[in-house]
Amino acid sequence: MNQRDTIRIRSQPSELATVRRCLEDTACEIGFSAADVSGIILAVDEALANVIRHGYGGACDEPIDVAFAPIAQADSPGIEITIRDFGKQVDPTTIEGRPLEDVRPGGLGVHIIRSVMDKVDYEPAEGDGMLLTMKKMVQR
Repeated sequence: MNQRDTIRIRSQPSELATVRRCLEDTACEIGFSAADVSGIILAVDEALANVIRHGYGGACDEPIDVAFAPIAQADSPGIEITIRDFGKQVDPTTIEGRPLEDVRPGGLGVHIIRSVMDKVDYEPAEGDGMLLTMKKMVQR
């Protein structure tokens, strides 16, 4: 398994289950622990929820491309996940979670993504939308 799989979904929360299943299969095959698989899925769920909420303003029929592929660094396997939306572009330096001392529901997605993944990069995509690239390596 050294191919990049890409799934196109619509910006509907019900479609996240498809991404979860494919991502779980790939992450398990790479060799992630059950806890890491759960964390990766949570980070991707949070990222997709942010695309739906902020990139598309809650619209339920917009495209989102999710790609994932095995990677290797220094003899350690890992996964690279990219999420490409076609919504509004934002300055990547403005993407941050709300202050953690502001205790209330919601607003922790960016914190979760950054704490789970080893590397997280947001950038404007060519044309319109955003491209999020996340990497996670298997801890030995």
